[in-house]
Amino acid sequence: MNAREKLELTCSKAWPPLAEETLGEWRLRWAGGFTGRANSALAVGDAGRPLAGTLRAVCDFAHDRGIPPMVQVVRDSPNERAIAAAGWVPATGHGAGHEVEVLTAPLVPAPAVPGVTVGDEPGPGWWELTLRPDEDTPAARQVLTGGKVGYGVAVIEGSVAGAVRAALVDDWLHVGRLAVHPAFRRRGLASALMGAVQTWGAEHGADHAVLQVAEGNSGALALYAGLGYAPHHRYRYWVPAPGSCEDSTS
Repeated sequence: MNAREKLELTCSKAWPPLAEETLGEWRLRWAGGFTGRANSALAVGDAGRPLAGTLRAVCDFAHDRGIPPMVQVVRDSPNERAIAAAGWVPATGHGAGHEVEVLTAPLVPAPAVPGVTVGDEPGPGWWELTLRPDEDTPAARQVLTGGKVGYGVAVIEGSVAGAVRAALVDDWLHVGRLAVHPAFRRRGLASALMGAVQTWGAEHGADHAVLQVAEGNSGALALYAGLGYAPHHRYRYWVPAPGSCEDSTS
C-alpha cells in the first residue's frame, strides 16, 4: 500500500464496522447501513486474487448482509482505474456525496475554552447532535463508540450546544461528526471543539489529525482550511453497473 492507502486503512480503523472480512489487503465492511465508510469494501493495496473474483466477493458479502455493493477507493489510483475498467460506475446516488476530501494537519494543542470538554463517555446531548433521528440505531452507536474515542462537547447555559467525535489510531487522531446546534452557531464553537479534541489527541500520543469531508461541503472545507488542515488525497465510492452484480449465493 502507498501512503494514501495506508491513511485510508487508518481512518477505517478509527470508524470500525460491526463486521469485517479481508481479501488480501482489501477490507469488506458492514455496519447495518450506517455510513458508506462502514458499509463498503475498502479497496487498498492488493486483494490477492484477480479483480473479477474480488468484485464478485464484494457483491456476495454485501448481498449476504442486505446492503448495496459498493467500494471505497483512492481517486485516480490503479485500483480505481481497474474497478472502472471492470464496468463499475461512480456512486453518484450516495446520499452523503460519492467524492470525499481527506484533510490532514499537524496536531497542535489549543488553549482551553470554558464549557468545552472532551470525555470518555458520550452523554445524551452528544447523541442528539451527532446522529439524526433516522440514523440513531444500535449499529450507529456501536460504530461511534468503537475504539479509543474522545467525545467533545460544548455546553452553554446547561445545554449541549456542540459535539464532535475523535478516535485514536496509532499516532493519528481521526475527527468526525462535528456538529453545532443551529441556535448556537457563529460563536466559534466549532473551532473550540476542534481545539479541544486536538489537545486531547496530543495528550494521548497523537501527532497528526485526519478528517474526511464530502467534496460539496464548502462550509466545512473552509472551516478546516482556516484551522490549518490541508488536502492529502480524495477517495470515491463506486457501485456495480445495473444488472452486473446479482447474488451468486442465492
